[in-house]
Amino acid sequence: MRALRAGLILLALAFAIPRAAAEEALLPLLLETPGGTPMTLMVELADTPASRAKGLMDRDDLPVGRGMLFDYGRPVAARMWMRRTRIPLDMLFVDAGGTIRHVHAMARPFDETVIAAPVPVRWVLEVAGGSAALLGLAAGGRMHPPGNAAAP
Repeated sequence: MRALRAGLILLALAFAIPRAAAEEALLPLLLETPGGTPMTLMVELADTPASRAKGLMDRDDLPVGRGMLFDYGRPVAARMWMRRTRIPLDMLFVDAGGTIRHVHAMARPFDETVIAAPVPVRWVLEVAGGSAALLGLAAGGRMHPPGNAAAP
């Protein structure tokens, strides 16, 4: 029941929230909880050094059901921080096979402490703080990247 409710909330949000002109195009991102419950989030893709460096800095909000997917193109020792980031975020660290390996919940706004994955990862998905727990996303879950960010 919880998964169905979360799915309906995400669907409603995807259609109800207008996109700001400054944001990049949104792509659907299919995720699965560790128990296999599927869901789709709408994400911006950060796949260049400039877009990864900017990330979600200077944003005032990030609705549930939305996020930013950092694509490094290959497994790396991803290191994130919250410099100039005004909103709390959950960071999901995803390996090259699409498995969520680590979740850092509720990263604090403006905190420049480095947040790193315990293993090399290909992607980092940032979502609104508290969203990972709300949606049941945890280590062991799966991510199916959008077509232009396909696994190698």
